[in-house]
Amino acid sequence: MDDTNAPPRLTRLTFHGPLSEDRATRLIRQLTDGVGPTAPATVLDIGCGWGEFMLRLLEAVPGATGVGIDLNEDDLARGRANAEMRGLAERVDFVRESAVDTARGPADIVLCFSASHALSDAQPPEHTTAALHALRRLVKPGGRVLLGEGFWQRSPVPSELSAMWPEASASEFHDLCGLVDVAIAAGFRPAWIESANHDEWDHFESAYQSDVEEWLAAHPDHPLAKETRGRVDRHRSMWLRGYRGVMGLAYLTLVPVKYGVGKTTRRPESVSERDGLRR
Repeated sequence: MDDTNAPPRLTRLTFHGPLSEDRATRLIRQLTDGVGPTAPATVLDIGCGWGEFMLRLLEAVPGATGVGIDLNEDDLARGRANAEMRGLAERVDFVRESAVDTARGPADIVLCFSASHALSDAQPPEHTTAALHALRRLVKPGGRVLLGEGFWQRSPVPSELSAMWPEASASEFHDLCGLVDVAIAAGFRPAWIESANHDEWDHFESAYQSDVEEWLAAHPDHPLAKETRGRVDRHRSMWLRGYRGVMGLAYLTLVPVKYGVGKTTRRPESVSERDGLRR
């Protein structure tokens, strides 16, 4: 790499989140074994990034098609290139658009990994409730939602909050039990509850910055080095001083309850009522 090149971006990451190969394989098996009497035919990935999990899911279910939506064109381009290399380009679309009030779906499987904020303009933690109601609308009867969502493993202390992102708050996330309760209230049953482990988090956070750290070591005087060094140093500090061991990421496999079974699962009768549920 010569000095005219910008620092690389996320080249060491397979998944854009704390997700191991073993867990990804197991989650895909759970999804494909559990969706109705036939194999799932459609997949919708909210905030897909480059959609690695969706592509692996499509590889596991020949004939299924997928749509990934995101606002980052670089990530979408990476997803399209990966789909082309793996012979999946005819079965998947990567679309640059907002997920708020999306007309995509409903789908047999809906994926939403650390992207609940993409489904609602509400502020945390209300955005989680709003996102779950949106996901309930986007999944077909008998389908599955796989939600990756943050939660507090324990209540953060003030020094940890001050080391996190600006305006971080103890009320920003639920604990795991509270998160599952919100999913149930939105019309789901939790078929599977698990969370990223310590090794998955450390691998993700290291891979998130590894290629840039190596670039900085090789290009300390590059015109972009000062800005880049400040950015990665801030992120590392947020992780190590702030949310490491405090914030978790749950992987919830959610089954939609049939409409009419209970008050919380009644189908909204109008767009305005759905909007009310989001708020």
